[in-house]
Amino acid sequence: MELLNDMALFVEVVKARSFRGAAEVMGMPNSTLSRRISGLEKAIGLRLLHRTTRKIELTEAGRIYFDRCRRIVDEARLAHQQIGEMLEQPSGVLRVSLPVDFATNFIAPHMAEFSRRYPCISYDFDLTPRRVDLVSEPFDLAIRMGEQPDSTLIARKLAELPCYLYASPRYLERFGEPKHPADLAGHECLLFRGNVTSWTLRQGEAEAVEAQVGGRFHVNSVGMMQRLASLDAGIAMLAEALVIDDLASGRLRRLLPDWQGKPAPVFAVTETRLLPAKTQRFVEYLRERLKELPRLSL
Repeated sequence: MELLNDMALFVEVVKARSFRGAAEVMGMPNSTLSRRISGLEKAIGLRLLHRTTRKIELTEAGRIYFDRCRRIVDEARLAHQQIGEMLEQPSGVLRVSLPVDFATNFIAPHMAEFSRRYPCISYDFDLTPRRVDLVSEPFDLAIRMGEQPDSTLIARKLAELPCYLYASPRYLERFGEPKHPADLAGHECLLFRGNVTSWTLRQGEAEAVEAQVGGRFHVNSVGMMQRLASLDAGIAMLAEALVIDDLASGRLRRLLPDWQGKPAPVFAVTETRLLPAKTQRFVEYLRERLKELPRLSL
């Protein structure tokens, strides 16, 4: 048991990247933590950490040991968590990194129900376009949209949101309505930041078409793009459920109704497959609710 405890201390030191930070998390004196890690290194017979006055770094042996220890410690914690679930509801602080617009439009409307269902969970939500580091930062999970790069992180797909083209009636009065994806090349399109030069569109089961697009607005916010489209600034490709209210009010119209853009996947990303109850319930709940998003009838 003492070895497992020391392994858990080692994992916390690596995550915090300092003895002081880990000592604060663990609620123990810095000197005690340093002595325990030194004792662990002595028992193993290898140096695990390079220590300097400003930071710590893993040795080659330390990297191998950390990868193994992290899994073992996670499994041990999960075992305690699962046994505890027999006695009480999931509890603790749920720390989640969320895209601003997705959190506001898709998650916020359902949080009251989730919080009533699990009254022992409290929440720390970080709404930012920044891709947080799930290994070194204290997040339980991150909700991310779009295809995810290959990594050691675990990405669980929650949903794929259908995407279509939208513009305001006033924009269409001024510049005309495209009749075919090829017509988009002559329009002002609202684009995500990056080297976006085309949109992938599909008509039914037919082969996808790459429509050339261009525009003066390049943004990293879905909400900003939606607002610009409703204010006559151009044509946007947006998730269907996001624009229900704008369509009902007449602020936006759907274009090329037979053509659909590439669906936007939504992922719950975690550092490990072993999730505590609070995180597992939240992921399951989001998957449920995303399946219930409204669909337009045209």
